[in-house]
Amino acid sequence: MPPLIVATIPEVRHAVAKAKRAGKIVGFVPTMGALHQGHASLLRRAKSDHAFVVASIFVNPTQFGPNEDYSRYPRTLQEDVRICDAAGTDVVFLPDANVFYPAGYQTFVEVAELQQGLCGASRPTHFRGVATVVLKFFNIVQPDVAYFGQKDAQQARLLERMVADLDVPVRVEVCPIVREADGLAMSSRNRYLDPDQRRHAAVLHRSLETMRAKVEAGERSAEAIKTLATTMIAATPGAKIDYVEIVGWNDLRPIELLEGEILIAVAVWFGTTRLIDNARIRV
Repeated sequence: MPPLIVATIPEVRHAVAKAKRAGKIVGFVPTMGALHQGHASLLRRAKSDHAFVVASIFVNPTQFGPNEDYSRYPRTLQEDVRICDAAGTDVVFLPDANVFYPAGYQTFVEVAELQQGLCGASRPTHFRGVATVVLKFFNIVQPDVAYFGQKDAQQARLLERMVADLDVPVRVEVCPIVREADGLAMSSRNRYLDPDQRRHAAVLHRSLETMRAKVEAGERSAEAIKTLATTMIAATPGAKIDYVEIVGWNDLRPIELLEGEILIAVAVWFGTTRLIDNARIRV
């Protein structure tokens, strides 16, 4: 049975309330559309865990900076709905930006420290937009569990903190990165890459694997490990490094000596396309 397509807040609330009255657990997968197999894996995971799955498709304007790609962000609704259908999604929610952010809107959510480093350093308003839209979705959909990909690790950690700090009754599940055959993390922005950029972009995953191997071999100096990856990426044609960083998973602060649960993360520009990738490691 194809998913129910709804565009208004009352419609999605009605569908979820009906499912809950039937005793169903609600799983939620928020997306910005341009779906790929990474998103499909989240939808399938939600379906395997729960009887009722809601997906949202909404290109959220508040998480884009003034010079970012909001206007050209890919919109592929027909294919997105097909992917949702194939994954067993029950409801696809397609809100309108003017409804989500009506005239006079002025309330935003910030997770003060976790939003500052890594991607937040070059995208200072991004995570405020993410936290705000996700909390709005949680209030509207009222899911039991929400699913996010590990590729957006800072986002996932920030949302875990937001849910804990604000006592939101939603469990956040962080699911594994889904990769292309050459290791490149699946991303809606990969379609911006030309053939040469796409070939060279695999260096993100190779650099992470190099860092992981060094950690597993016993290296504990963050600076030594980052230098290896920086050298590798800098030597790649067309690659411009935004950051190569190693942080503690809990607070996302840079560390010098590796211990406990850490996140190794990279962000690299190819032309006008910014790609991110990471690996979470317990030392």
